[in-house]
Formats: sequence, structure tokens, C-alpha cells
Amino acid sequence: MISVNNVSKYYGDFCAVNDISFVIRRGEITGLLGPNGAGKTTTLRMLTCYLAPDGGRISVGDHLVDENPLEVKRMIGYLPESAPLYADMMVCDYLAYIGRLHGIEEKDRLREISAMCGIREVMHKNIGELSKGYRQRVGLAHAMIHDPEILILDEPTSGLDPNQIVEIRGLIKEIGKRKTVILSTHILSEVEATCDRVIIIDHGGIVVDSRTSELKSAAGGSMRLSVRAKGAGFGDLAAVLGALSGVKAVEPLDDTEGLSAATVRGEGGIDIRPAVFAAVRDAGWDLYEMATERETLEHVFRRLTRGGGDEL
Repeated sequence: MISVNNVSKYYGDFCAVNDISFVIRRGEITGLLGPNGAGKTTTLRMLTCYLAPDGGRISVGDHLVDENPLEVKRMIGYLPESAPLYADMMVCDYLAYIGRLHGIEEKDRLREISAMCGIREVMHKNIGELSKGYRQRVGLAHAMIHDPEILILDEPTSGLDPNQIVEIRGLIKEIGKRKTVILSTHILSEVEATCDRVIIIDHGGIVVDSRTSELKSAAGGSMRLSVRAKGAGFGDLAAVLGALSGVKAVEPLDDTEGLSAATVRGEGGIDIRPAVFAAVRDAGWDLYEMATERETLEHVFRRLTRGGGDEL
């Protein structure tokens, strides 16, 4: 459905997107995840023909974006982070206007899209009177009015309250049963709640491309210990614990009360607690704390997007 091959984009000397490649298949809900400034929005703007890539090729269906941009745009519905709505128009008039731009005159389509997006009760209100949640719904209706095969959403829950976030997530999942959806966000829970697949992008490059379930499974199988000991510097503590069987990495924590502190990550399902306890004891140090937590997607995301985490 969508193929991105070795695509790069520069703003002057700054490389916003650096030689990325991925394929999105028909019927997937794909999350494009990354911190602010990672290159997500630039990638979406190239997919939607608003920006031209400086290198590489992008195809949507059977069309290259640089050769057939009008055909590509007909296949795509795009909701940017701040939906560009006319606040002084009634919702029904606005959507009828957008429909006419796409050559759609049928009132049945307005009734269908208003029901699908849950905006029937506000169709005769001015857009400027609506809550942020309803404005997002109107933006979705705008993006879907021409019944596109692909829906691209840039930070669709930005600025919404918790109830509105749940509503929009449910709507996206329902739409995803019939459409190919690309969801850009920097919020991890957004991807967990709605996406079949996650592509993590950082500093313009792809660091992970995985099924969401596989990434969660890989994260959930690892043990993390926060260890605080007295009598050793962090370097010595890291050297001793890092040499243990089953330990994948030792990372510094903030020292408290003169203690050396570290996060110790285990491999797979290995319980590293007995070995850590014995190593600290045998070194003659005092163990003040050893707290256990399981690796989560948040830990994986933070490690991969801060410039030096291990691969899963």
C-alpha cells in the first residue's frame, strides 16, 4: 500500500529525515512514534505530497508521490496536529463545502460521515463553539469525507482531556477496521491502545519497526533492578554487576545519601536478584536497596530515543 525507500529530507544543512525505509500494508494501523523533533511530521508531509523528498522514492498504491501527487492525494485523508477548520461556519456547511471540493454532492455521505465520527448532534453548531474533542472529530470527518483508502493522523489526541482521548482512540480503532491508518504521536500509550505495529523514529532515523505485540512481549520478559549500595563507586559497582551471567546492562541512577546507585537490566526471563545480592555481599559492600520492576514499552522507548540504548 505504502512503500518508502531510502528517503531523506533536509532543511538547509539540517537532516530532518535520514535514509528511512518501510512498507505499510493494507489494513494496518501503524504508529509512527518518536520524541518531539524526531522527524515524524516531516515524514507524514512527504507521504501526503506536501513536501518533496530530497532523496529516495515514496509510492502510494501504484503511484509515485513526485509523479502523480493528485492521484496520491485522492487516496489519502490527512488530519494535521491542528485541524485547519473554519470556526465561523456550521459543521454541516463546512463538511458540505469540503465534500464539494472533492466532487461530492450527496447528502447521504454527510449523514454517513457524521454518524461514523459521532458528530450528528453538533452538525448545526458553529465550529468555533465546539470543544476540542468535537473539533478533532470534525477534522476526522473532513479527512474522511472522500472515503480515502489511507488515513494519516498527526498527534490526533493532542490537547484533549482523558475522556476525549478515550473517545478518539475508540474512533480510530473502529476506522482502522476499514482503512489503512498511520498514527503519528510521541505518546506511548497511544500506540499501545490503538496500533497493530510501531515504527520508532529518532533523530530522523528508524530505530525500531515491529509488531506492537512483539515489542511488548520483548519488553515484558526483561527484569530491571534498581540497586543502591555503600562502599563502592559507580564504576566498581557497574564492573562487578556487569560481569554477572544474565546481566545485559548496568546504567547509572542518581546517587542518594552517599550511595552508589544503578539500574541493572537482565536478559530475557532470567532472575538476576540472587547473583546481584551475592556479588555485592562478596565485594564487602553494604546493600541498601534492591527493587524489582519489569521492563515496559516506556523503558524501551526512552532507551532507544536517548541516543545509545542496546537493541532488543
